[in-house]
Amino acid sequence: MNAPNKITLFRVVLIPVFVVFFLLRIPNETASDIIALCIFAVASLSDFLDGYLARKNNMVTDFGKLMDPLADKLLVCITLICFVKLRGEDAVGCYSFPTWCAIVIMSREFIISGIRQLAADKGIIIAAGIWGKVKTVVQLFMCLDYIIMPVFLENGMEWFAVAGVVLMYLATALTVISLIDYIVRNRKALEISYK
Repeated sequence: MNAPNKITLFRVVLIPVFVVFFLLRIPNETASDIIALCIFAVASLSDFLDGYLARKNNMVTDFGKLMDPLADKLLVCITLICFVKLRGEDAVGCYSFPTWCAIVIMSREFIISGIRQLAADKGIIIAAGIWGKVKTVVQLFMCLDYIIMPVFLENGMEWFAVAGVVLMYLATALTVISLIDYIVRNRKALEISYK
């Protein structure tokens, strides 16, 4: 197994570790948020690293093509589920995370996966568009903000909560925009796959 694939597997292994610290509040709320933030940041950076190494060293494999996007979706979707569980609408304070936002973002990921699979069955490779890449970056910053937000609020930095809400709405809007862009750009591939 090459280095990029090992990094991808490492990212998958980090996901349950993130969940344990973030949801179980070990050893305490502040420490768990900081540890969870570090784990999420490392996992996110590993996504860029494995892709860079695979392209630079010509190490692109079928395993990587399957597992890399799957690992990304697992990281984001599981983090959103954790937000709804821990920072749902009934959360105290201004850092509540709406369920509908998680539904929109997660639905987009499943729809795109389905479209890619349909196209792949016909031998068509669909590349990510610019809107999808921007959406991913904004989503990552939103997740980082919501993970650590209570720590900032405890220290009187309400602006951090405002930034998180802005990022949340922006990420959701970009999710819809990127989905529409994806469908429009690849409508021919979809027509072929549908037939």
